[in-house]
Amino acid sequence: MNTKKVVNTKDVKKKKSLNTEGMSPFRLAMMRLRQNKLAMFGLTVLILLAIISILAPVIAPYERDLADMTKTYAKPSSAHLLGTDDLGRDVLTRLIYSGRISLTVGIFSALISLFIGSFVGATSGYFGGKIDFVNMRIVDIFMCFPFFVLAITIAAVLGPSIWNVVFITGVLGWTGIARIIRAEILSIKEREFVEAARALGMSSGEIIIKHILPNVAAPLIVFTTMSVAFGIISEAGLSFLGLGVKQPVPSWGNMLAAAQGLRQLRGMPWLWVPPGILVFVSVLSINFLGDGLRDALDPKLKR
Repeated sequence: MNTKKVVNTKDVKKKKSLNTEGMSPFRLAMMRLRQNKLAMFGLTVLILLAIISILAPVIAPYERDLADMTKTYAKPSSAHLLGTDDLGRDVLTRLIYSGRISLTVGIFSALISLFIGSFVGATSGYFGGKIDFVNMRIVDIFMCFPFFVLAITIAAVLGPSIWNVVFITGVLGWTGIARIIRAEILSIKEREFVEAARALGMSSGEIIIKHILPNVAAPLIVFTTMSVAFGIISEAGLSFLGLGVKQPVPSWGNMLAAAQGLRQLRGMPWLWVPPGILVFVSVLSINFLGDGLRDALDPKLKR
């Protein structure tokens, strides 16, 4: 006599949930990240853009600054897939090389913001008192002024340069992470493991670096990804205004600036549509990845 086994759906779900038990937090976070399709799409796009930018000298069809005055504003063709600019330079070649500049600005400005914001937020949250008061008032002063007002003023003084853009964006973009780190440390510094570190005679610097900051790594990672997107947008904005990356070095921002004339906007979309799409896609991909990392690294999130 054949007997059919009755499968309890609750038991199946329980077994699936038990499979995650015993996994390290890192492996669990990576599993959650892989399950997020938008995050994986963003990561794939960013890796692809990075590879293309690194291999620019190999895959670019022409030299970066090769000009041909007999072919200015040429339409897209088999010789020039995205046409040429006002000096007869291949737009596709400059678009490939410009990814290096824009991504470099985004990454290095995010690292500067991370360093400054972590230092200010960690010292404020851990020590409190006068140090916290002074640091937070400095944060309030920076946040009182619109970013581009200060950025344009500083860029006008320092002059257009890729490293000036990195410096400006990094120095002006740290306030958000400082407030986040301060709030996290205020809730962590009174826990048992911090008290144990103090009892062992560890210095304040060692406690912050070895015990506190690793426990706020999740918001640090998420905010850093968002800072990269902010750096790319800032570079594009400053370069569009003529205060960012200086020609002939190409970036997505100054490529857009070179096509701001009415003639180019109306009749030459190959000059401004490709760099605009790349700015949009790269920032959107970073935001997808940042959202995915936030969900994956959130210890309170239940699947």
